[in-house]
Amino acid sequence: MSSYTTSFTVDQSPDEVFKAINDVRSWWTGDVSGSTDALGDEFTYQYGDLHWSRQRIVEFVPGRKVAWRVVDARLTFAEDPGEWVGTEIRFTIEPRGERASVTFAHIGLTSALECFDNCSSAWSFYVNGSLRRLITTGEGPSTPPWA
Repeated sequence: MSSYTTSFTVDQSPDEVFKAINDVRSWWTGDVSGSTDALGDEFTYQYGDLHWSRQRIVEFVPGRKVAWRVVDARLTFAEDPGEWVGTEIRFTIEPRGERASVTFAHIGLTSALECFDNCSSAWSFYVNGSLRRLITTGEGPSTPPWA
């Protein structure tokens, strides 16, 4: 069973992409608490009473890769609110000449999970919409379609 993945290419450098990824508050809606820019950092994300999760940065290679392990989660819309616990959220950045390719994977977010449809739609909004927009224009997220 495959985990959720998506990718895109931008005209910005790998270092610019890396900087944007780690500026989580600028491309996620909801509340982010904690530090998001060093190996070992932990941060929480909360969106109303629907989603709360705590991530630990487990890989941090400037201009190349960032990975977060979900160490705790409560998804109130799922029968098992801890579905995300133990999954890994990974960004891989590859140079393409003067451009950069970004591959996003949420390892463990598979179609077997109850939240797959809602969560993959949300990741599409955040990664292909908000993050890409932050990288290319410097602007933060728009209002998510579920708000």
